[in-house]
Amino acid sequence: MNCIIIDDEPLAIEVLENYCENIDFLDLVGSYTNPLEAISTIKEKKIDLIFCDIEMPQISGIDFVRSLDNRPLFIFTTAYSQYAVEGFDLNAVDYLVKPIPYHRFIKAVSRAKELLTLKEKPITGNVFSSHGEVNETQKFIFVKSEYESIKISLDEIEYIQGLKDYLKIHISNTNKAVLTLMNFKEILDRLPSNQFLRVHKSFIVNVDYIKTVQRNKIVINDMRIPIGESYKVEFYTMLGL
Repeated sequence: MNCIIIDDEPLAIEVLENYCENIDFLDLVGSYTNPLEAISTIKEKKIDLIFCDIEMPQISGIDFVRSLDNRPLFIFTTAYSQYAVEGFDLNAVDYLVKPIPYHRFIKAVSRAKELLTLKEKPITGNVFSSHGEVNETQKFIFVKSEYESIKISLDEIEYIQGLKDYLKIHISNTNKAVLTLMNFKEILDRLPSNQFLRVHKSFIVNVDYIKTVQRNKIVINDMRIPIGESYKVEFYTMLGL
């Protein structure tokens, strides 16, 4: 991952530079004390990740990130925790409070790597079989409902809703939903990850059925599905938003 550091404190830059050197999948392209000096690098080179301080004399890190058109992944690094909510509203990968422990740095960049892999994953026709194995021809799953196993086409699943110990699978072009005794992990293991995404503790959506995204809600037909705080980054990254 190509990354840059933006921080008006040279000592803070030095700490992050040392951390980056120890991570084999990070390639530090440059470090800047003035965020405006980093703009040309972001435009001219493929920058995957920005480590950005918030309180800087020229422009705040939040305003700087907000100003970028094609925004790379970014991690805020700051001595002030009061900006955390605003940072995550911008879909920051993470928010690291100085002094930054090395283990928190590792966790943050590992998360960034996962998101970048998801973002760059090509959309294919592969789906998962009922045993979680890739199968290019299978387009359906079987789920148990009451005393029978029901065949459901993957392309007809609009979204899946959690109801205590059950999942309610909503099917397109019908008012009927399939109720099955299953948890989210079990169903996700059987669904293609490039088509189905968990967006809330109680919802999985088929991205093909998303009509619009409104603030913190997804609209599928007349249903408005909330986007959970801990799922925002992965959701917006997958959709390229």
